[in-house]
Amino acid sequence: MLKVNRDDERPIWQQLLGQAINNITTGKWPPGELLLPSRELALLVGVSRSTIQIVYEELFSRGYTVTSRRGGTRVSDWTCRASFTEDVKTQGPMPPELPLLNDAISHLHCWLRGKEYRNVEIDFSPHEPYLDQHFQTNWRYSFLHASKETDLASWAYGNAYGFVPLRKQIQRYLSLERGIHVHIDQIILTSGAQHSLDLIAQALLNEGETVSIEDPGFPAAWMAMKYRRLNVIPVPVDDYGLQADHIHPQSKLVYVTPSHQCAVGVIMSEPRRQQLLHLAAQHQFWIVEDDYDSEFRYRGDPLPTLFSQQPQNTLYMMSFSKMVAPGIRISAIVGPTEAIRQLAHVHELTYRHLPIMEQLTLAHFIEHGHFMRHMRRVRNVYRRRHKAMTKAIIATGLSERFKLSGVETGLHMLLEAENSFDEETRTNQALEKGVRVYPLSNYCLESDRKGWVLGFAKVDESAIEAGIYRLAEMLL
Repeated sequence: MLKVNRDDERPIWQQLLGQAINNITTGKWPPGELLLPSRELALLVGVSRSTIQIVYEELFSRGYTVTSRRGGTRVSDWTCRASFTEDVKTQGPMPPELPLLNDAISHLHCWLRGKEYRNVEIDFSPHEPYLDQHFQTNWRYSFLHASKETDLASWAYGNAYGFVPLRKQIQRYLSLERGIHVHIDQIILTSGAQHSLDLIAQALLNEGETVSIEDPGFPAAWMAMKYRRLNVIPVPVDDYGLQADHIHPQSKLVYVTPSHQCAVGVIMSEPRRQQLLHLAAQHQFWIVEDDYDSEFRYRGDPLPTLFSQQPQNTLYMMSFSKMVAPGIRISAIVGPTEAIRQLAHVHELTYRHLPIMEQLTLAHFIEHGHFMRHMRRVRNVYRRRHKAMTKAIIATGLSERFKLSGVETGLHMLLEAENSFDEETRTNQALEKGVRVYPLSNYCLESDRKGWVLGFAKVDESAIEAGIYRLAEMLL
């Protein structure tokens, strides 16, 4: 018999339905058993007939019962009923072992966050930009205005290339600031550098093909390529950037950060650039130019891009992670029209399109001048912090024991040590002094170079000075 519990907060029909389903699945009501007419059961339970009718309709719609005009309502042939006992625990299928994925994630976490430690006072993270309340206020303003002014059509399925007004704003920015002049169909929006690289791997490369990657370099680049079952070949980096004569002859793609090498921080020299461009034209491989923080240059104007010199072979990657904030998750790939169309097809198939609200907000943020004002403000902040770090490294004598590089551009610099440097031990000692540093080895595929990649974007001048002095006391 079904019973109503007046202390139960659930609606009465839900209580009775749960009891009925339990009776059927446990065999208390066996297959073929005739259920009482709704009017009769309602009187016995003490509820309205309409309540019992709702329960019977739910049982029928879920397949627990069958009905007929003359046969009434009967329990269906419950051939799939569970036969579990309390001693038997159910367990779903186990995911497969994916050692490549597990190793990549472990390395990614180590590279991004460094070694975990509770008492970190000064974090020289090279991955995060400076953010303040002023940015948050302006972003909120753009968010609210974009929400209010948006046409309802914008909330439908979007363009796989990305929101057209935002691409137009990026097109204008690239033309004015980076000397890149393209049509908006040569621009596709993505949700970050890793998404960009994954799209490129899927759309323009076949499994097993060879790609050449800087070593040391951007770990997420080779991780994404390896996970797509590509043959990743490390190419050494020296004081002049990627050593182009070490590029594998069968490479279908070369990933490079020429304006501020990711890790070592050097700028690729003009002869190396020309050598790379010549090889790409001769052997018909793609150049992926990751221009992640070249907007922050402390000597002269931003450098010309490889894309502006050879657009038919180059895919130019830009990101708002360093220029604005990583949480926005908007980046762009610029390239030849046919290549970008292929990327858009893969994007439409696998991701459909990016979330609209972030695109609307960023388009408003750029169009109404907040972006350029933000860039001017943070450039001044970074210039002061860059100066504080270089000054402290020289004043403490660290620059005499270690090789300092990457000081012209970007949001990090490198203190490189000799190969005998005990990087792990020294990194742990720094943590004990409340300073988190980022080992160069985490950026290396096969290279045995040692040192620390030190970011200064999120650390104010006094903390930079204090942190460098603590490192100097420990090392000198």
